[in-house]
Amino acid sequence: MEDFRWTYLQLCKEGGVEPQESVVAQLQDSRAAHSSRLDLSGHSLSTDTCSILARAFQKDAVFTEVSLSDCMLTEEGTKMLLAGLFHNISVKCLDLKGNNLRSTGAEVLGKLLGCNKTLHRLVLEWNALGVWEESFSLFCDGLASNNTLTHLDLRNNQINHHGASELALALRRNSTLQELDLRWNNIGLLGGRSLLEALQKNKSVIQLEMAGNNIPSDILKALEQSTGHNSEREFTLRESRNKTHVLSREIQSLKEEKGRQFLSLMETIDRQREEMGRSTKSSSAQIGQLQQALNERKSAINSLTAKLQMTEAALALSEQKGQSMGEVLCRMKAEKEEQKEQQSRLRKKQEEESSLREGKLHREIQNLMETNGQLRSKVEELECRCKSQQQQIFELKQELTNSTAELKMRLMKAEDRLESEKRRSKQALEDMEALRHKEVENVSQHLEESERALQERIFKLEAQRIQLEEELGKTKAAVVTERAQAEEELGKVRTQMRLEEQEHVSSLEEKLRSLRASMQQLQMHCSQQKQNISELQAKSSHQSVETDGLRRRIEELQQDLSGKEQEKMAEVSRVRVELLEQIGQLEADRTAQEGLKSKISALEREMKVLTNNHREVLLDKESEKSSLLEKLRLKEVEIQRMKEDEAQRASYLQSAILSYVQGSPLGRYSSPNK
Repeated sequence: MEDFRWTYLQLCKEGGVEPQESVVAQLQDSRAAHSSRLDLSGHSLSTDTCSILARAFQKDAVFTEVSLSDCMLTEEGTKMLLAGLFHNISVKCLDLKGNNLRSTGAEVLGKLLGCNKTLHRLVLEWNALGVWEESFSLFCDGLASNNTLTHLDLRNNQINHHGASELALALRRNSTLQELDLRWNNIGLLGGRSLLEALQKNKSVIQLEMAGNNIPSDILKALEQSTGHNSEREFTLRESRNKTHVLSREIQSLKEEKGRQFLSLMETIDRQREEMGRSTKSSSAQIGQLQQALNERKSAINSLTAKLQMTEAALALSEQKGQSMGEVLCRMKAEKEEQKEQQSRLRKKQEEESSLREGKLHREIQNLMETNGQLRSKVEELECRCKSQQQQIFELKQELTNSTAELKMRLMKAEDRLESEKRRSKQALEDMEALRHKEVENVSQHLEESERALQERIFKLEAQRIQLEEELGKTKAAVVTERAQAEEELGKVRTQMRLEEQEHVSSLEEKLRSLRASMQQLQMHCSQQKQNISELQAKSSHQSVETDGLRRRIEELQQDLSGKEQEKMAEVSRVRVELLEQIGQLEADRTAQEGLKSKISALEREMKVLTNNHREVLLDKESEKSSLLEKLRLKEVEIQRMKEDEAQRASYLQSAILSYVQGSPLGRYSSPNK
């Protein structure tokens, strides 16, 4: 679309003509919409713009539909514009509705239809082409020579019976037009008859619109019947073409199938020969593979024995490590008992000091309360540390269980990975021992730090005691009331400390129990490993028995192979005989195919003869139908005339009877009564 717009502007510059704004805007809209339709309907085009558009259409290869309806084209403008479409290759649909085309327009349209080879649809509604008979005859000559137009719209063109006769002559020679619209013209009876005669010879027109042309109903029905026959004829021709195409495809497929069967037979022969050679090679290869498998199993048995020895040594090491772990646990118990004794001694000392200081240090009760809060926070810290230690111990237990489970799975799944798993288990045990030593050191460090902090507090308290003794005399009266409260709070603190000590002792006992359980699990794991070793020994004995069975199987297979080779030789001879028979059958099929080909050619000839006879019969029947229709029409006219005569006679009789009755004496007597 951009190229067409650029060419239009360029041609305007070359011709010295100002481009029409409405045309440029329409080209811009079509370019924006990426449409292949040029719609200039309703724009009044001058002769200069028509000449430039004609030159542009000569170079155009983009637009397939051009609408020029209601453009008020002049005779020169239409002549130039249509001359530009003579040799156009892209435009397939042209709309010239409501342009009042006259004699020159009809002549140029006839030339266009004679030259153009791409136009399929032409709309000429609301023009006056039928007024000028000579120019319309030229238009009809162009339509007769056209071989591409399929749809022609000639509504409201003032076509009379002379124009209809010219159209009938064009339709006799045209064989591509399928749809013709002649509504709202002045064709009349004679024009309808000429078109009916033309349609008896034309076999391409399927749809014909004839409303509003003053044509009798019988001729309209005859035209509809002829177009219906044409449509049925095209349908039958399409079906016959499709059937012939299907038959040709089936014949070709049969030929291809026969060739494929022959090739497949030859391929099967070659494959059987190849399979015979492959079977001999595969049998020899299987024997070699079986021998290799025996050697590999012997080597595997030797490796398993070596691995069993390694596992026994590893189990001994694990037992020694379990004993060492038990000794470490005993040491831990002794250290914890010593720590408990030290803590109990310290508490006893603190209780004695507190009993001595109760009588002397009443003013320090508030400070002691603060110190008690600090001690509680420290106790909470100690509890958090204990909990963290418990969590670490639980994690260690989980790691121990996971490592034992992994060892079990690895022993059951893959015996080749025993050495790597042993190394990993050793590393895990060393890490566990290192972690335990670190924890013991951390606990001892925490205890030493707590002792140091307590000693520092003792020195501070002694210094405060000296200061407080000086102030005792002043504060004895005030402290008597507060003493009871302090005693109650001290009792509560003592009970809390005792409960915390009991909980700590119970947690330590639980840790010891868990360690004992882990020791028992390790002992169970060792026993399971011993059982696995015994199972491996049983497997090795079973595999030795299997090797003996495999040797016997190899001997049996060799005997079977010798028997199969003899059977294969017999099958090869039998297959050769069958192939010779199949080759004979194929030759017979070839001869039968040649006979079928001759029959098919004869049938095709008969089909051609039958189609020709059918066409002739159809033509005869159509002529007979037309003659019968004319006879029927004449008979209907006669019947109508007879009816009219009878009606006149009846009216005459009624008038005579009435006049006779009125003139008779009965009529005189009856009239006054009425």
